[in-house]
Amino acid sequence: MEDLEAEEIEYELAEEFLVGLKRKFGEGDKETVKVAELRKLEQGERIMEEFVQGFKRAVRGSGYERRPLIEKFKRGMNRMIRRKLIEIEKPLTNIEQWYKCTTNLNRHWRESKREEKRLRG
Repeated sequence: MEDLEAEEIEYELAEEFLVGLKRKFGEGDKETVKVAELRKLEQGERIMEEFVQGFKRAVRGSGYERRPLIEKFKRGMNRMIRRKLIEIEKPLTNIEQWYKCTTNLNRHWRESKREEKRLRG
């Protein structure tokens, strides 16, 4: 607490502070820690396979299932991929479909970027 008051420790989100606090002083409610971990999980520059594996690890013990689980997954993925999946003709109905479809879409998108770069010279 003294480090925090002396502004020697910085946190971007209150959730990061709470997760660190729980780790230091006891596990507390594991589900709450998992929910906070999921909330800050984002794909970023990672390939979808890496994001899916990280998401699967984070979701264990979170209490999320079905639609809320899919919503958390969608929030963490890159916006372009999310937009493409929302536009597909047949909606995805379970998390396994989301994992498979996002992985395939991400792979094709990255291949098309490489091909585009190659063709430009």
